[in-house]
Amino acid sequence: MGLAGWSGSGKTTLMMRLLPELIGRGLTVSTMKHAHHSFDIDQPGKDSYVHRSAGAKEVMVASAHRWALMHEIRGEPEPGAADLMRHMTPVDLVLIEGFKREPHPKLEVHRQANGKPLIHPEDPHIVAVASDTALPGVTLPVLPLDDIKAIADFVIRHCGLRAGRSAE
Repeated sequence: MGLAGWSGSGKTTLMMRLLPELIGRGLTVSTMKHAHHSFDIDQPGKDSYVHRSAGAKEVMVASAHRWALMHEIRGEPEPGAADLMRHMTPVDLVLIEGFKREPHPKLEVHRQANGKPLIHPEDPHIVAVASDTALPGVTLPVLPLDDIKAIADFVIRHCGLRAGRSAE
């Protein structure tokens, strides 16, 4: 399930609030985030950075607390969300922020103060809208942006999941 919306609509804030609600209901959840700009989780001077700079296709960094796998694209086409998901450990649900042009089901995050138009009329993969205002005329389900329990309920139902325990 994706979260789609204009910059400043509250996608990351919703993600931050939705994750503990879903996890608290007994689901295992991972996330995927698309960056529109070049980014680097590595730092010059670190051994892993030296490995990549020397031409390694992949570099894995591991510790007692986490591991990360960096894969250099090096001129290949940018992978889509489905391609990237194949590299992830199976979980009950993957929440995707970004990748808004991809054909997975999405929840549109809409904030009236942004002054931006709704996205769902142009994207048939948007299945509901979470908004901070009423949206008369919208035929999709409209969920209050601040009602995290209702949004979690919708995501669980739409994805055909069964929560293991209550978050209350």
